[in-house]
Amino acid sequence: MPSTSLSQPFRQLWAHHIFGYSLRVFIALTGSMALCWALERMDLLVPLFLGIIASALAETDDSWEGRLQALLVTLACFAAAAFAVELLFPYPWRFVAALALSSFGLTMLGALGERYATIASGTLILSIYTMIGIDQRGGPPVDLWREPLVLVAGAAWYGALSVIWQALFSTQPVQQSLARVFRELGEYLKLKASLFEPVRHLDVESRRLALVQRNGQVVAALNAAKEIILHRVANGRPTPEVNRYLKLYFLAQDLHERASSSHYPYNALAEAFFHSDVLFRCRRVIRQQGKSCLALAQAIELRQPFDYLDQTPALDDLQTSLAHLHLQSNPAWRKLLRSLGALADNLVHIDRLLHDARNPDALAEAQDSSLLDREPQSLGEALDRLRQQLTPASRPFRHALRLAAALSAGYGLLHLIHPSQGYWILLTTLFVCQPNFGATRRRVSQRIAGTVFGLLAGWVLFALFPSLLVQSLFAVIAGVVFFATRASHYTLATAAITLLVLSCFNQTGDSYGLIWPRLVDTLLGSLIAGLAVFLILPDWQNRQLNQVLANTLTCNARYLRQLMQQYRSGKSDDLAYRLARRHAHNADAALSSTLSGMLLEPGHFRRDTDLGFRFLILSHTLLGHLSALGAHRERLPETDGRPPLDEAAERLAGSLEGIARELAGNRPVAVDGTAEQALAQTLEQLPDDQDDRLRLVQSQLALIAGQLGPLRGLAAHLQQNPAA
Repeated sequence: MPSTSLSQPFRQLWAHHIFGYSLRVFIALTGSMALCWALERMDLLVPLFLGIIASALAETDDSWEGRLQALLVTLACFAAAAFAVELLFPYPWRFVAALALSSFGLTMLGALGERYATIASGTLILSIYTMIGIDQRGGPPVDLWREPLVLVAGAAWYGALSVIWQALFSTQPVQQSLARVFRELGEYLKLKASLFEPVRHLDVESRRLALVQRNGQVVAALNAAKEIILHRVANGRPTPEVNRYLKLYFLAQDLHERASSSHYPYNALAEAFFHSDVLFRCRRVIRQQGKSCLALAQAIELRQPFDYLDQTPALDDLQTSLAHLHLQSNPAWRKLLRSLGALADNLVHIDRLLHDARNPDALAEAQDSSLLDREPQSLGEALDRLRQQLTPASRPFRHALRLAAALSAGYGLLHLIHPSQGYWILLTTLFVCQPNFGATRRRVSQRIAGTVFGLLAGWVLFALFPSLLVQSLFAVIAGVVFFATRASHYTLATAAITLLVLSCFNQTGDSYGLIWPRLVDTLLGSLIAGLAVFLILPDWQNRQLNQVLANTLTCNARYLRQLMQQYRSGKSDDLAYRLARRHAHNADAALSSTLSGMLLEPGHFRRDTDLGFRFLILSHTLLGHLSALGAHRERLPETDGRPPLDEAAERLAGSLEGIARELAGNRPVAVDGTAEQALAQTLEQLPDDQDDRLRLVQSQLALIAGQLGPLRGLAAHLQQNPAA
């Protein structure tokens, strides 16, 4: 790693997750460009560059040993695909049959996991790159092996750089993923603080909706960090450095549960304590804790000590405000003050977690530090998973079928109209065709806009800088920009890759002749992808909404049962509990993503979005009350008050599962929530001398019961809507 004497700006650049990726691409492209110029073999430039691009797109995170194994598999797939294209290219009917089968099979491999999906996608991309090379060559090859060999050589060159980089800087991806987790947690806490404003008629729903969307980003960051850490601990005991990051990951999970907890409706708190400063003090503490999370993220990223800002004065002020409210002895505030007391206790625990993050090595080892590996562990398990997905009800199956049909249609179209450089149609279709209409629609507009910008930039730059050496520099820079922006700014990335292609083809011919064909091919490929997603087994998010809603409620029910098990046996962050918690948050994030996708669909298919977003706010509130139970979980005393709480929790879990079954089966949902309402009233009427721990569980269960009536009403309304 760079020494501590390096300047802060360079340290920040080095720590950025895009920098290492971009630097590897820069070295690979520059080395290939220099080799071609030195050998005066510019005809090798295009296949070398295309091989590098395909290899970089197929790169997955892993330890250096795992990355080496993945590279060997990737190169074998690349070689097989390139040679198959060369052999079948002169025979259109055999070629299109092989294209359809291979695209379907490779896309289905994505159902096995992200690693398989990435390698399969890279293989498809390289096969189309091979077609482009053959088409550019304009005739049968002198040597059948030459083009595939150069493509695979470019892929191997980048792959070797990737393996070496991973061997030298194996923990850098772990640092970057954890930094992202704490950065997202920091933004989540700052947004959460905005709910604690003692303002009457505050638009809590819009702020909660923003909080739900931010929570989805936290969940995605946690899932990504888990996969990256898993790749470093799956094959044995983690190194001390990885073990330190594993402890920070578990700390982040605990912090997320506490940060997402909700102890009482915010409108009621604002109304009751409008003339008090207690909510301002809550807001101040939460905002400062959010800033501390951001500082922790930066410390992890830069590998610097975490200087935690002591929150004790702010927490003491909060306790003083609470004590002053208790002295007023207002009977109407009794329940609210208990909730505020639980909130203050939760903030104290968050403060301790952030304080402990200063020295992760001193943290206790987790009782159960196992992580669930979702990838198949044997060939038989992989085949079983694939067999389960071979049905039209499976999303991967439908996407694979659409992509196979779209590529076949694109191949038929280019033979029908015989355009110049027509194989760009297939490449555009491959990149644009996404698993659902909303994502495809967004990608179409970005792809077309980026292509236009890239073609205009190429036309201007080639006119201003006719030197081929300068244009070769443009190609390298454009390649780096593409990989630096493809995940965050796809329009800019498309413009960059378009400029790279023009610069490369201009080294051996006239790229001006490529401008109009590239634009026309982009339009045709986008049209084919759009029609395929619209017409072939379309994945309208509206039609999946009932299943997504049902999954959300089912996961919340399982989370509740695990929580009550913890209250019976004592706090334990075992794998079963962590999975139930993560599934509940993943389901919440999936519902948010589904509704966002519905907003991009045609009008008829998005008419349930208002109901869906209202359901999302209610279900996220429910998840917040569950998280509050998780934040305070400890073994409850053996008293007469405990069995009724267990019974109430089981009834609530059963009600959640009952609503979920009706939604999943498209059956009418009973609107009558009298039983849950009565249960909520019973839970709220416990004696004042009840144990504080029992009273907290009782209060949260009452809040959960209060959410079931509105959830039932919305679920019933959705079932009555024919579009659902």
